[in-house]
Amino acid sequence: MSIAATVGVPIVTGIRACIHDGFVAIQNLRGLDQTYLLYTLRSLQSELRSAGQTGSQQNVNTDIVKGLQIPMPPIEEQRAIAAALLDIDHLIGALERTIAKKQAIKKGMMQQLMTGRTRLPGFTDPWEVVTLGDLGVFLKGRGIKRDDVRQSGIPCIRYGELYTDFVNYTDTARSFVSPDIAATALPLHSGDLMFAGSGETREEIGTCVAYIGEEPAVAGGDIVVFRGSFNPIYLATLANTPAVSTQKARAGQGDAIVHINSRALASVSIELPPRHEQDAIAEVLVDADNVISALRSRLNKAKSIKQGTMQQLLTGRTRLPLEVAS
Repeated sequence: MSIAATVGVPIVTGIRACIHDGFVAIQNLRGLDQTYLLYTLRSLQSELRSAGQTGSQQNVNTDIVKGLQIPMPPIEEQRAIAAALLDIDHLIGALERTIAKKQAIKKGMMQQLMTGRTRLPGFTDPWEVVTLGDLGVFLKGRGIKRDDVRQSGIPCIRYGELYTDFVNYTDTARSFVSPDIAATALPLHSGDLMFAGSGETREEIGTCVAYIGEEPAVAGGDIVVFRGSFNPIYLATLANTPAVSTQKARAGQGDAIVHINSRALASVSIELPPRHEQDAIAEVLVDADNVISALRSRLNKAKSIKQGTMQQLLTGRTRLPLEVAS
């Protein structure tokens, strides 16, 4: 178990190994199931961190580890508890692998469908090479200060949230402002694209999110809004692909803080299918996102169940039925 820096992280090595003084080895267990102890130590991680000494990095000494008090039910019950928690971990692992697989499938599907290498059945019309400026008009978001944000009111989207809170499209907002502040900001229409006008790196500059919500909302400063006739989910997703992001990166200006303006965005060149094919591709992408979202919900629920199960079983608040523990 680590006793320095990332304090209190236990593992079972599974191999013969040596350790340095940033770890402590717990060996020759008597009356303790190894897996039960592993889960118990994980549940005590915050307690260990609180007891740690601070300096250039946090650490605890072996005396603190030796002094840890742990519940010690009969060995049969320990094994039953460990088995129950392992079952949940196996479910979590299976869900994580499935999510990774679905994400990889979606990525491959995007690479094929959004480049025209693979066409959906029934679509044969040629694609056009256009610039973003050919497709609509650009508008500048107006400043919303951090102090203007509240817990309720008119939905607003700030440029930093394009990086942290959304991927490609959203029908909701995370922030809100008063009606008075909203009246001074740029209204968002359903179907608008939002480009981040500022960023820390060229690679992320111009990150794009489509607003597809029906509720009136506003855009904050450093957001470049693009309004036109196109499928917003398709175009926002396309705008975040490596080929388009490379163009945006070249157009970015600045070093510590990188900026991109509407003129630079208007010159970005893309290959665009007809609108009905955009709609069909967007529908496929949304279906894939919905599958991944449902799996993530199941994963979060499984993690929550695991946390609650650990709190109940590892403290003795809930005891497993005698026939299971026997």
